[in-house]
Amino acid sequence: MTSSDLWDDDAAAQYDDTSAEMFAPDALDPAVDFLARLAGDGPALEFAIGTGRVAVPLTARGVRVSGIELSQPMVDHLRRKVSADEVPVVVGDMATATVPGEFSLVYVPWNSIGNLRTQDEQVRCFQNAARHLAPGGRFVIELWVPGIRRFPPGQSAVPFAVTDRHVGFDTYDMVTQQGTSHHYRRLDDGSTRYGFSNFRYIWPAECDLMARLAGLVLEQRVADWTGAPFTSDSESHVSVWRKPMDAAS
Repeated sequence: MTSSDLWDDDAAAQYDDTSAEMFAPDALDPAVDFLARLAGDGPALEFAIGTGRVAVPLTARGVRVSGIELSQPMVDHLRRKVSADEVPVVVGDMATATVPGEFSLVYVPWNSIGNLRTQDEQVRCFQNAARHLAPGGRFVIELWVPGIRRFPPGQSAVPFAVTDRHVGFDTYDMVTQQGTSHHYRRLDDGSTRYGFSNFRYIWPAECDLMARLAGLVLEQRVADWTGAPFTSDSESHVSVWRKPMDAAS
């Protein structure tokens, strides 16, 4: 059984609207450009494909995309955009579910690997990516850097969004690396809707160790999809690991 939160019908129906900033061209186009370059002429597999925010435009670029998604309601909303023939999806856990074939690219965008809330599951996710990759193929994750440097003694939360429509903050347990993102959104009628999601945060170095356990080698780490340098002040990273050419398929 997976430790991930399961997105229900209500959450799936609101997802595209509440994540509208991530569908904006300045956020999405660099990601699609980056992934299309890495996929080349080969097929790609997205873990936690959701409603197809990345997969649909990547498919429009000519990349053959398949997906794994835990939530059937999220897949149902994806199906309103593309058919199962265009983007086939297996409903299951990205740490263990499998898709037929080999891929030149496996990717997990927008912090989704943190939805797996145990270290064992996260390690298995890296192993599952390696299992699906052809020799020479790449595994890519987009992940935020935990904001715990911003914690003064006694503080229990770190804000990540403060606008007139949305207030969001993360709470962390620094012993277990467990966290919760809290969202308060003001609706058009003036009421407020609360939502939350749980995660396990991972440091970049911990990701590298998970990759090594899966037989993958770090190829590149940048701060974001535009390729900005990753520094000690970066709040996110896009990391690329490669399956060696001599690795067993």
